[in-house]
Formats: sequence, structure tokens, C-alpha cells
Amino acid sequence: MKASRITALGLVAAAGLWIASGHLLPRESAESHAAIRTPEASKKLFRVAVIETGAVPHSRKLTISGRTEADRHATVFARTGGVVTELKVKRGMAVKEGDVIAVLSDDARAAQVAQGESLVTERRTELEAKRKLIATGALPKLDLVNLEAALKAAEASLGVAEAERDRGVVLAPWSGVVQEVLVEVGEAAFSFQGREIAKIVALDPMLAVVEVAERKLAGIKVGDPAKVRLVTGETAAGRIRFVAKTASQSTRTYRVEIELPNKDGAIPDGITAEVSVQLAQVAATRVPRSALTISSNGDIGVRSVEAGGRVGFIPVSVVEDEQSQMWVAGIPDRARVIVRGQDFVREGQEVEAIEAEELTATMK
Repeated sequence: MKASRITALGLVAAAGLWIASGHLLPRESAESHAAIRTPEASKKLFRVAVIETGAVPHSRKLTISGRTEADRHATVFARTGGVVTELKVKRGMAVKEGDVIAVLSDDARAAQVAQGESLVTERRTELEAKRKLIATGALPKLDLVNLEAALKAAEASLGVAEAERDRGVVLAPWSGVVQEVLVEVGEAAFSFQGREIAKIVALDPMLAVVEVAERKLAGIKVGDPAKVRLVTGETAAGRIRFVAKTASQSTRTYRVEIELPNKDGAIPDGITAEVSVQLAQVAATRVPRSALTISSNGDIGVRSVEAGGRVGFIPVSVVEDEQSQMWVAGIPDRARVIVRGQDFVREGQEVEAIEAEELTATMK
């Protein structure tokens, strides 16, 4: 019986010790572990990569698609009737100002010129013959006035006849290229006064024409340089010649013309072109495209590390978009912009900032 009591007392004592250990030992262990982990957790901050930026004057570039357009188009008309006896040009031929394009023949015009010349000769001879008689008093002085008036009338009639004859010769109004010939030799045009003879275009200078939206019109001025890239891959340099002051009623855009030298006629009319114009300089900062993010309010900008290591947000406006970099305005000078990890932090959060070069080196 003594042995069984001693065993029972031993079991009770062991159970009591086991229950007591749950209140004493685990608490002491948890407090010790918490004491060890808390300083480590408080020191470990989220790591981000930053770059120090600087605002510099940057010339913005505006690129717009457009087309080439000949400086002048003209349709040459017949100013009188007749038969086309000569055709001096062919399609695609270059002509200079005053070159003969076609000749319209009419015998009646030649006869009128001959008649006018004969009448002028008659009136002049009569005047010279009677001038001496008038000087001697054989004829009244009033006859001299009448004879001079008759001579001037004859000369005027001759001038009209010659002008009508000259209208039969169709001339190029300015230098250009014949785009189309609309008549044939031997074709009668007696009843087609004002009929189209040929179409001419002037290819030098050539124009590059673009339509600019009203928001992008500021900074485009007459005389500013521009670069033009054709769809064929060729490039040309020119200057802005015209900026419209009235918007198109249908598109609400403004016509801008860039004048391009084209002496050899290498730039054709109506080809697609891309025009790049340098706008006025603004203070801008160059940042990686990936650095741009959106704030909780929906604003576009960049996140930065401010004094005290806390995250801030800087709203920006895009000045120019490049392939991998972007020029933006609104970032103050010497700001520390987050370029890695900006999408995993929020404003006001304390972070560990490392220069982007150092972070790249540690990752390698």
C-alpha cells in the first residue's frame, strides 16, 4: 500500500509540474524571441532604386504626318478659237516661263493684222503729205487734228488685231512640268474659247503640308526650320512658310506649309511625308519610361524619396516621348526619383533608397 501511495503521489506531482511548465516556460521563451525579432523587423525597410535628376532646357519636337503638295497648279486655256497647228509639249516635259505650249491658227486673224497694217500706212502717208500744206496755209489747221486722230485710230485697230493674233499662241505662265496635255494637233477649237489645253505643276519649291491640332499650334512660327521624312525613306530640310490663322471647319485643325527646295524634281507631288518641327525650349527632366506611374488620384507622375526616406509623388507633364526615355516637366532639380520598386510603395512610406547603379551591381 505504501508503494502504491508513493506512486500516486509521484504521478500527481509530475502532472502538476507539467501543467505549471505551460505557464512559465513558453511565456519566457516567447518574450525572449520577441525581444530578439523586434529590433530586426524595425530595421528592415523596403529597398528601392533611385536616380538624382536635373532639369535642363529641352527643345520639344512635334512630329505630324502629312503629304507633299506642288507649290502651284495651273490649267492653261485657249484664249481664242482656231485649229491646233502645233503642239510643242508632251506630258512630263519641263517648261520655262514664256515657252510655247501650242499654236492655234486662224487665217482671219492674220488677214485682220494685214488690213490694220495697210490702214496705218495709209493714214501715216496722208498725214505726212498734208502736213506741209497745212504748214503753208493751203489747208486749215483743223485738218491736222483730224489726220492725227485718224492715224491713232488706225494704230489702235492694228494693236487689237495683233493682240487677237497673239492669243493664238499659248504660252507657259511659269516654269514647271507638264502634267497633262488635253488637245491634239489638227483639233479644231473655233467654238471652244476657254478650252483646256494643258495642265502644269510647279515642283520647285515643293511643299509639305500638315494639319496641326489647336493644342499643338503654340510654338510653330513662320521661318522656323523643319525636317521632312518621305515614305520612300528620303529626308529633306525646309522652313515653315505658312501657318493658317483660321481652323478647318470640319477637322478644327490648322494648315501648316513647309517649303522644301526641289530643283531636280526628286520629291513628287502628293506623297506621304512625316514632318518634325522643333518647338520652343522648356525646362524638362529625362527619366526612364518605366519610372512613370499613376497616383491614387489618377495623376501621372513619378514617385520620389524625400527627406527622411519617405516616399512622395510628383505629378508631371510629358514633353517628349522617346523609345526608352521620356522628357517630362514638373520635377524639381536634384530630386531623387524612384526608378525601381515605385509600384510597390505608397506615399508616406519609409523606404531604403539605393542609387540605381549600386543596386544593379549588387544584383550581379
